[in-house]
Amino acid sequence: MFPTPIEKTSPAIRIGYQLMLPVALFLWLLPLIGVALTSVRPASDLAAGNYFGIPSGFAGVTNYTAVFQNSPIGLYILNSFKITIPAVIGSVALSCLTGFALATYKFRGNLVLFFVFVAGNFIPFQILMVPVRDLTLKLGLYDTVTGLVLFHVAFQTGFCTLFMRNFIKGLPFALIESARVEGVSEWKIFRHIVLPLMRPAIAALSVLVFTFVWNDYFWATVLVQSQNAMPVTAGLYALNGQWVAAWQLVSAGSIVAALPPVAMFFLMQRHFIAGLTLGATKG
Repeated sequence: MFPTPIEKTSPAIRIGYQLMLPVALFLWLLPLIGVALTSVRPASDLAAGNYFGIPSGFAGVTNYTAVFQNSPIGLYILNSFKITIPAVIGSVALSCLTGFALATYKFRGNLVLFFVFVAGNFIPFQILMVPVRDLTLKLGLYDTVTGLVLFHVAFQTGFCTLFMRNFIKGLPFALIESARVEGVSEWKIFRHIVLPLMRPAIAALSVLVFTFVWNDYFWATVLVQSQNAMPVTAGLYALNGQWVAAWQLVSAGSIVAALPPVAMFFLMQRHFIAGLTLGATKG
């Protein structure tokens, strides 16, 4: 059922694995390397057609300084935090409650309701562009931070519920039954017994949702028009000139925009890995 560990394969397969792994890693990192090189490349290199060669000089300080001077990227980053943090808190909090209910309560329609949450993850989000935009216009939420927050909470809760429900299903149910026998209320069971056991899953899910929402570009351009609510992913377009695309500035801005999710991953790395691997092994 599971693939054979590489240590137990034949010598030929192990050698091939050791040879192909660096190649695959380099190909995977190649776009990021290209963006990093472009972010320190002088504008004269791009004008001369030197897109992939070694930069003729180092213009990293100039480019990264120009990112903050030529665009309100500080405002865009602040907007991204205003959108991402409430969206993470809202979707994770709701999924903890719905996951607990779907995992521990047996009632008619439990499985159907769970499938409703899961089915939302398989709907292509492009087909929802027009109705979602019209809904935000009718509710007065178009071009607002609140509209993006509510949208992301609604769309991320389905995946988060799937994650949390399956995680809680793997917890020892005897703890919950023992507490119920002792007359403990359901809220106290959730708060004092289940919630502490869910900390690795909450950490892992928070990192995932933070990355999803922070890196969103499609809905940031559909539901936002002004700079007051524009996140950094959509605001990077402002770094381009009117007639000439300043790719060195866009690349530098992309590196700056990618720093918060990377920093959060490294800060939460231990909890993130624990949340994803808990229950993956026997014993």
